[in-house]
Amino acid sequence: MKRQDLFDHSLKERLEREAPLAARLRPRTLDEFVGQEDILGPGKLLRRAIEADRLFSSIILWGPPGTGKTTLAMIIANTTRSYFETLSAVTAGVADLRRVIKDAIERRKLHNQRTILLVDEVHRWNKAQQDALLPYVENGTIVLIGTTTENPFFEVIGALVSRSRVFQLKPLSDQAVRTLLQRALTDPERGYGGRRVQVDEDALAHLIRVAGGDARVALNALELAVESTPPDTSGVIHLTLDVAQESIQRRALLYDKDGDAHYDTISAFIKSVRGSDPDAALYWLAKMIYAGEEPKFIMRRLLILAAEDIGLADPQGIVIAAACAQALEWVGLPEAMYHLAEATLYLATAPKSNSVGAWMKAMEAVEQEGIIEVPDHLKDSSRDARRLGHGKGYLYPHDYPGHYVAQRYLPPELEDVRWYRPSDQGYERRISEQWPVGSGQKTDS
Repeated sequence: MKRQDLFDHSLKERLEREAPLAARLRPRTLDEFVGQEDILGPGKLLRRAIEADRLFSSIILWGPPGTGKTTLAMIIANTTRSYFETLSAVTAGVADLRRVIKDAIERRKLHNQRTILLVDEVHRWNKAQQDALLPYVENGTIVLIGTTTENPFFEVIGALVSRSRVFQLKPLSDQAVRTLLQRALTDPERGYGGRRVQVDEDALAHLIRVAGGDARVALNALELAVESTPPDTSGVIHLTLDVAQESIQRRALLYDKDGDAHYDTISAFIKSVRGSDPDAALYWLAKMIYAGEEPKFIMRRLLILAAEDIGLADPQGIVIAAACAQALEWVGLPEAMYHLAEATLYLATAPKSNSVGAWMKAMEAVEQEGIIEVPDHLKDSSRDARRLGHGKGYLYPHDYPGHYVAQRYLPPELEDVRWYRPSDQGYERRISEQWPVGSGQKTDS
């Protein structure tokens, strides 16, 4: 072995020994892989394809961090007879991709060897970069394994998704995370099996709970706890609950403000308020604030909901929401959490009605009917009353009992429609009981 090769080999071994615990424990085979039984369980399509080395079509592995996307790709790399290339969409550009494609064409031509290309975080490539890959995925020159934390149906071009099989990986179960932690504690080669480490059950449970299904977070926390805790007089590294809490004090939530977590969480929040579940609404509110969501964005959505989903069932809803929005401007976080919570709780517990949405039907009528002239009796009488008869025949409601008199206000073409239908909730019940609709003059539309 050449001297340079010896140095390279020594460096590689040292880097492997000094690698983070999560990297050292990365599963090398499907049998070592923990979790994702829905797609990798016995007899499942993806497992059969990997075991038989017959991954002929491209795949996209979609899921949150720490669920095994890159690990699964590395297992494929270790088992396939195809040539395996890796690119990171964060650092690689079109020039890197062209090199890979050129080599893949030569390899297939000279050795009839397929090329599998792993593109990590594939959603970070722009449309032009993804388009550059498309023809070679389509003709089979490249078998793509794309990994992404974002919804590929939104973040990856449709043509590439349609030529790939999408597999969704879920956060690991608590039992799966426990299995990985116990493996780390007992593996003498890659973990802490050669050291005397004692972990209290409540400490282990804390690491599992706060990791939130992210294997990397759990293993990093365990590594920090072990490496930062001195052994006692008998040589035992004792990890108590206090140590575990210090090692993983705050859960790092998956919450990209431009990604799925952002839209999914605000959707859950609004649906909980609309569904009159104050506890669920508070939970999703807390998650968003904890993850760093812009509070003004949340308040804007509450202002919309106050009109769209509550409306006149409780006219105070928009008043409360607007007042809390103004208070947010003046106070700011963290104290403004009271105002966010007050608006959330008021709207969640208020009676609901979506009848204000009647404006959409009126807008449709305007679009369909085009320009319709205002009836003469509703026109401004201050200018052309004498010459054109504007305002003639108008009945002034305050001159009649109850300040109401039946007359036509819609153009004749729309006289029989009825768009606004008050609900039987809250204040709208009073509206429906007292609203003086002319008998027989209106029908549903």
